[in-house]
Amino acid sequence: MEYNYINFISEIKQQIIQSRYNAAKLVNKEQLTLYFNTGRALSQKVKAENWGEGVIQKIADDLQRQLPGLKGFSFTSLKRMRRFYEAYQGLPIYSPVGNQIGSPLVPQLQMTENQLLDLFFGISFTHHLVILFGTETMEERWFYIHQAATNGWSKRALEHQVGSQLYSVRGQLPNNFSQSLEGKSKVNALEVFQDNYLFDFIQMEESDTERVFEGKLVSQIRDTIMALGKGFCFIGNQYRLELAGEEFFIDLLFFNRVLNALVAFELKTGRFRPEHAGQMNFYLNLLDEKEKKPHESPSIGVILCKEKNNTVVEYAFRNVEKGMGAATFSASKKIPDQLKEILPDQNTLSKLL
Repeated sequence: MEYNYINFISEIKQQIIQSRYNAAKLVNKEQLTLYFNTGRALSQKVKAENWGEGVIQKIADDLQRQLPGLKGFSFTSLKRMRRFYEAYQGLPIYSPVGNQIGSPLVPQLQMTENQLLDLFFGISFTHHLVILFGTETMEERWFYIHQAATNGWSKRALEHQVGSQLYSVRGQLPNNFSQSLEGKSKVNALEVFQDNYLFDFIQMEESDTERVFEGKLVSQIRDTIMALGKGFCFIGNQYRLELAGEEFFIDLLFFNRVLNALVAFELKTGRFRPEHAGQMNFYLNLLDEKEKKPHESPSIGVILCKEKNNTVVEYAFRNVEKGMGAATFSASKKIPDQLKEILPDQNTLSKLL
């Protein structure tokens, strides 16, 4: 009876979670559709009547008078809605009365109409604004929409990726993949790994050792996996390997479903040094010899460090047979004690963002 009861509670819990998730998606879709259609009405009316900015201010004021307490329809918000519509007016978004607007956009993405809309409605209006004001081309916008929706990026993570120009620098992780990996693995590895990782859910102090930093990442492994990107499955930290009676430990070990390969991460809280490449090469040899399954691709390693010189990395990776790359990371700094009393706690902050 106890076993059946536990299963019953678990099923109800999953239904509640799924229902809340579905409701949130519907609310977000409805909000984006409202903002899009409001922007459409403003854009078309302003052009038809040759209205100036003052009319939009008057509209905002009148809406506030007729709907006291209305939020999200200020002068600035209305201008953003108009720009939002004008940026994506080719999308087949449906108005409340069921009229289809525009036609399929960005055919180069090779997606169906429904797939495009799923991506578009998969992120919030705040996310869209970050992309809209931080990019220049339609292709770049859709790259970030796709990445944010697929990877579940927070607003802060999206701002980091847009600010670090991920679209322009993707595939530029210092590596030796071209000579060490074969076939699709070369291309996939460059898509999977980033040149810089944002661990903004970690509060890191200057005095933190690599083991302390590792512990913080492992304690929030779900967020760590989301920060790493697609297809990562956590295997363990301080993963033990044995050779000739000696023990060796890999900081973080994952399996990546996209690459079909084991992925080792070594954490370095300082600057990249050439000897790090030798250490990683040794670990990858051990993994391929003792852990890799026959159907899996050769193991890959990433050295995560606070700083790096790409020229030094390039020389360190020369003539290394195993596939590896070197990336930097950034984490939140510790909040000063005197500010803790006036700032909301971390959980509250994450909900607000």
